[in-house]
Amino acid sequence: MFARFFSRAVFAASALACFHAQAAAQFKDAADFGFLPQKSAAENVAALQSAVDGGGTITVSKKGVYDVNDTVFLDSHTKLIFASGVTLRKVPNPKKAFSYVFLNRGAPDKKWNCDIQIDGLSLSVNGVDFPSGQIFGLCGHVSFFYARDVKITRLRCGDLAPGQFCVHVCTFEDLLVDDIIVYGRKDGIHLGRGKRFRLSNGVFRTFDDAIALNAHDYSISNPELGWIEDGVVENMTDLDAEDTTGYFCRILAGSWTDWREGMEVQKSDTVVSGGRVYRVEAKPDGRKYISKTRPTHLSGMKVLDGIKWYMVQEGAIYNAGVRNVVFRDIFLRKPRVAFSVHFDDDVWSRSYYPGAPFVGQENLVFDNVHVEYEKPVAFISSRTPINALVLRNCFLRNSPIQIRPLARMGDKSETAVKMIGCTIAPTCDYALFSASRGKPVIFESSATNVRGGHKLGIDADMAVSKITADFANPKGGK
Repeated sequence: MFARFFSRAVFAASALACFHAQAAAQFKDAADFGFLPQKSAAENVAALQSAVDGGGTITVSKKGVYDVNDTVFLDSHTKLIFASGVTLRKVPNPKKAFSYVFLNRGAPDKKWNCDIQIDGLSLSVNGVDFPSGQIFGLCGHVSFFYARDVKITRLRCGDLAPGQFCVHVCTFEDLLVDDIIVYGRKDGIHLGRGKRFRLSNGVFRTFDDAIALNAHDYSISNPELGWIEDGVVENMTDLDAEDTTGYFCRILAGSWTDWREGMEVQKSDTVVSGGRVYRVEAKPDGRKYISKTRPTHLSGMKVLDGIKWYMVQEGAIYNAGVRNVVFRDIFLRKPRVAFSVHFDDDVWSRSYYPGAPFVGQENLVFDNVHVEYEKPVAFISSRTPINALVLRNCFLRNSPIQIRPLARMGDKSETAVKMIGCTIAPTCDYALFSASRGKPVIFESSATNVRGGHKLGIDADMAVSKITADFANPKGGK
């Protein structure tokens, strides 16, 4: 009996020691691996990579500026915490172009990672801005591709350059970006295809889009295409700036066709061939190419008939868009189009390939969105088919809602727009709601509070529309 008791006691002690060893291994101080402000960029990358290898909770607690010049890859089950006063600064790599600061380990091979968190990152781009990274179309300083359960919290970047996005996530499930401040020249948060996300508590002063929900995109700006769905964007502020392009939020869709011999293609055009999706990469010069040879390669890029074809993804999909997203508690101080429900149609990209079947975007809700500038500019500008837009408790000024589908599509699908409890404070007379001739719309407004003496109108094709407005008489179109 004593031997049996001794054996059990030894086993219990051994198990307890193993537990403590595992627990200790799960909490790491990056300084113990040589990640220190005084080290060179190459030394710091190697040290931080050693610290995060295998996952666990890794802390960077010593204040200072840490130079880095290469990508740190993150495994599943990794939590990386930066203390206040810690800044990561990109510096040039003398041996190669340096794009990503952080990337999940499986991204280059399209292998899923899960349970990754970056908390407290303060990033200085320092002019090191190279959008053509290891993965074609993925170009964020902080990037995730094929990732589930990702959290990016307390991120700061004050010098975003014009090439790379601050955060870029594509092909994801369950994403949280919370407490983020980004100033600079490119997109703050740029998403590709994925499902279940929350973007919250952000402040942006960006020349380009503060937030991009780009289900379709330029060929160089997303590595895969597909639907972005089931999300919340909340408590965001778009600060004013001296100049701007883009929008507070771009909501970008696309439709394309099967490859066929003799088809005309241009930069960023998309086709399906052999159950795979291929895209054209070319200069944005408006040149059209005639494709005579079917793309069939299984990966990478191949030149056929003088056309650079990239194999983007497996699976025969023909459209992409955004659906089931709520925007709430948004404060807009920069006078630009707030929400562009978008098709590209220029030398960089034509989201809608001529003759392609199209499926509309779906179910976008705008709740307690405040326009804080007086310049007349669209609140919502929609160029794509969409089934429903709902505005609740929004505060608008000279902020029209414009439903103007891409003309060459001939979109005859019905769009319903409902306004509930909104306040409008115009400084001029204008058409609050307008739709293109021939576009069927249902517009309803209730409990609208219009301040001041200016008139708000509606301009829609009454032959195909139904208007119920409590603030204006509709103007009929032909």
